[in-house]
Amino acid sequence: MKSFVIRTKTAEESRIVCRAGVLRTALVRALGDYKEVFFFSDRNVWELYGRKIGRAYRDAPVHIMPAGEANKTPETLLKLLAAMAEAQLHRGACLVALGGGVVGDIGGLAAALYMRGIDCIQIPTTLLAQVDSSVGGKTAVDFAGVKNLIGAFRQPRYVFADPTFFATLPPREVRCGLGEIIKHGALSAELFDLLWAHRSRLADGEFLAAVVPENIAFKAEVVRRDATEKGLRKCLNLGHTTAHAFELTDGKLSHGEYVLAGIVFEAEFAKRYADGDAEYLAKLEELCLTALGGMPALPPAKDAARLARLDKKNASPDEVVLTVPVRKGEYRLLTLGYDEYAAGLEEIRNKFTAGGVQC
Repeated sequence: MKSFVIRTKTAEESRIVCRAGVLRTALVRALGDYKEVFFFSDRNVWELYGRKIGRAYRDAPVHIMPAGEANKTPETLLKLLAAMAEAQLHRGACLVALGGGVVGDIGGLAAALYMRGIDCIQIPTTLLAQVDSSVGGKTAVDFAGVKNLIGAFRQPRYVFADPTFFATLPPREVRCGLGEIIKHGALSAELFDLLWAHRSRLADGEFLAAVVPENIAFKAEVVRRDATEKGLRKCLNLGHTTAHAFELTDGKLSHGEYVLAGIVFEAEFAKRYADGDAEYLAKLEELCLTALGGMPALPPAKDAARLARLDKKNASPDEVVLTVPVRKGEYRLLTLGYDEYAAGLEEIRNKFTAGGVQC
């Protein structure tokens, strides 16, 4: 078992526990402090694990959303808030978000909004959610064609990460989680060396169970030092400007697969405009392409570039801000003119997608 505590400057505290059997042990103990408990999940996850929850919390209200990123909307959020109000929850209640990143983001935002804030426990069931979205208190829904446009910072009271959930994940969900794992590797020299040494085992369950706590520890430290993304935490956007742009344009792959592609694209930008270490960046790209099984077919770059123009990090519509890998354990915020970014995106897309393999 590994355990971490995030204490932020706002006095919020989040305890993260990595171990098997969280539903029957850690969750039971944590919920002993609450008189009112409300469960939130999606249909797929609830079919797999809802029976275990029901045996222990037979009378607790449950709200189930349709599965999928397409449902990460204000409408889904409002339905959840309506269900919480119908259950007559009070400020001392706790919402338990059981599921992947979509469930965690919506559930965390609902907990932040309901009565100006109730406690939330995150139980991430996907690799991506365990190493990234459940840790750090970022909550959001997509709006007006922009990812995570409506959101709030709110630390969960607990995060329970259980490697046994990985047994039910399809290969695409594993690739999705590898996007964030390799992103952390691009920011941490130690993690990069670990991933490079085991690059033939990236999808191996035993290896993933061992590397997840290291990823959580890395992100937890970044969040502890910068909970609201005023400085250091911006490093966690590495690869994401381009990833989000292709994701919103295309939507055929998982979020993490777009992150893997986005890291490759932004590593190429680092070579051109940030004096990046070409040998290191080639290895980073190889890690991403190994996890992907080859560069996927992507939509026209001009469409993605237009959406990158709307990214929250940009100071104006005439520029695009990227968090790019530069050297092992080093990153840089790179600002490009919109035309420069759009042209580069098309050139890089042509370089990698000629004969590319659709994931």
